[in-house]
Amino acid sequence: AVYAPFQPSYSKGQVLAPAAASASVSIGLGSKQLALTNLGANVCYVRTSSGASTATTADYAIPSGAHVVISKDQDHDTLAHISATGTSLHVIPGDGW
Repeated sequence: AVYAPFQPSYSKGQVLAPAAASASVSIGLGSKQLALTNLGANVCYVRTSSGASTATTADYAIPSGAHVVISKDQDHDTLAHISATGTSLHVIPGDGW
């Protein structure tokens, strides 16, 4: 086995545009992690779920310019996102240890 901190699921990345109203996007089933890169100038907040959900400022914050990897339930297939003043967020599923 090859151990890697994060192995992305190539070709499954998406660039999102979080805005003042929460929106959600399909991220697929099976992966246990998401790599999230805030490409914009403003903080955004995210949450994973099984099916549609609503992100709020009480969820996981990703500051401007930050790159994070979060773990998620492998049955979660949706990412909800919000940013009060708008930003750009790159999301790619994957797995690691």
